[in-house]
Amino acid sequence: MKFLLVEDNKELAVAITSRMRLDGHVIDHAEKLEDASAYVATGDYDLILLDIMLPDGDGRDFLKKHRASDLDTPVIVLTARSQVSDRIGSLDLGADDYVTKPFDHAELEARCRAVLRRKSGIAKTTIEIGGIVFDPVAGHLAVGGIAVTLRNRELRLLELFLNAPGHVFSKQKLADRLFSYDDDVSENAIEVYVGRLRRHLEASNLKITTLRGLGYRLDHDG
Repeated sequence: MKFLLVEDNKELAVAITSRMRLDGHVIDHAEKLEDASAYVATGDYDLILLDIMLPDGDGRDFLKKHRASDLDTPVIVLTARSQVSDRIGSLDLGADDYVTKPFDHAELEARCRAVLRRKSGIAKTTIEIGGIVFDPVAGHLAVGGIAVTLRNRELRLLELFLNAPGHVFSKQKLADRLFSYDDDVSENAIEVYVGRLRRHLEASNLKITTLRGLGYRLDHDG
């Protein structure tokens, strides 16, 4: 998954990004609303973690603006305000959930998983198709009943394909979803990850098709 963290507290931001990256997520960090708006305008995110009190404004204004523009990316508000009225106000503006500071990182991770499940409209996270069983939250994959160990970006790449079978992903699109803006990524890196994932799926009925000049597509043979 790819997250955007909007948080001006550098120590907290480092802690959150480090924890999320350990779980295999890609995360971009904006310290100001201006930067957050630029990220959202140029990238696709599965989830936004949004602080309220920021150097250049109120995070709720950011939320209100982007909900008005039909942005449907789930948003979890990070707030030091514990009053019920403040939390209700954030939800009314379109937040999907909120976490009150200080918080336990395990709680934040659990709330992220819950919000993403609701967004997908499913109560469970396991995907079964083409002879594989995949749990993106736990990071478990079984092909033909045999457990397969994937690296973090291989897991996220598989998740992208499984969430949109038949959809063509360009190399640039895959790079945007698998890496942060700070990463130096070449087209060769994408080819390497796709090649690795292909080998892992050889015993299944799924295959990754290369469409020359367009990108890659996950196909189901039956």
